[in-house]
Amino acid sequence: MADKHVDELSGVETTGHEWDGIRELNNPMPRWWILTFYATIVWAVIYAIAYPSIPLLRGSTQGWLGYSSRGELAQEIQKAKAGQTANLDKIATLPLAEIDADPQLRQFAISGGASAFKVNCAPCHGSGASGGPGFPNLNDDDWLWGGNLDAIHQTIAHGVRYDADPETRVSEMPSFQGMLEPKQIRQVAAYVVSLTDKPSDPAMVEPGKALFAENCVSCHGEDAKGNREMGAPNLADAIWLKGSGEDAIVRQITTPRHGVMPAWSARLGDTTVKQLTIFVHSLGGGE
Repeated sequence: MADKHVDELSGVETTGHEWDGIRELNNPMPRWWILTFYATIVWAVIYAIAYPSIPLLRGSTQGWLGYSSRGELAQEIQKAKAGQTANLDKIATLPLAEIDADPQLRQFAISGGASAFKVNCAPCHGSGASGGPGFPNLNDDDWLWGGNLDAIHQTIAHGVRYDADPETRVSEMPSFQGMLEPKQIRQVAAYVVSLTDKPSDPAMVEPGKALFAENCVSCHGEDAKGNREMGAPNLADAIWLKGSGEDAIVRQITTPRHGVMPAWSARLGDTTVKQLTIFVHSLGGGE
């Protein structure tokens, strides 16, 4: 004990070590700290017994409580599915109008339809349903076949020009190459452009109008606003599916392009198709 060093100012014994003239006081740890440390050891032992924690060659100890986060997640998913079952059953049996009229059921259908849209429809129509060249924008009110609930459901369920579905929507624009002279096709294009814009040669508009009346009104109508029963587009609203401008119109008259939309009823089932219908109808362009 004689060789122990005691600090002159505090009167506390030091640890006996010295670093550059600095000595460390040998103060004991606070009792509360010691007790807390022992408590953590006890807690660790209890936890190892109660919960899966000790790794083995295959798997781990299951614990006295048999708890696992995966099991808890599976239970939560099961509860969520059980909660959805009632709404899904209603959607499966109710008409679209009644689903849309029920605020809670409508919101549920929109949420489910949005998820189905991202997986199945976004590759063509875009994540925001704004479409692109050859793929229609589903946010506006320009509909080839109609934008009410029944029309949208028919299109989604059976597709467009989808040969595998006998109820698919079918519309074909004939090629006027050979039926009209190149100059006449240019005149028709000039007239169509004049409905929403200024044509390159205004002198072509009147003869183009006469040619349009002879060849195009049976599908597009006398006012060129289209015919939804035939899937003929409105040419007087400056919304173009296959491209705008006289050159694009000339190409479509000469060698028409026809897209194909698959039928989703067989793939997704009618319940999901109904949810997609409600979602698309809710985007803002639905009638």
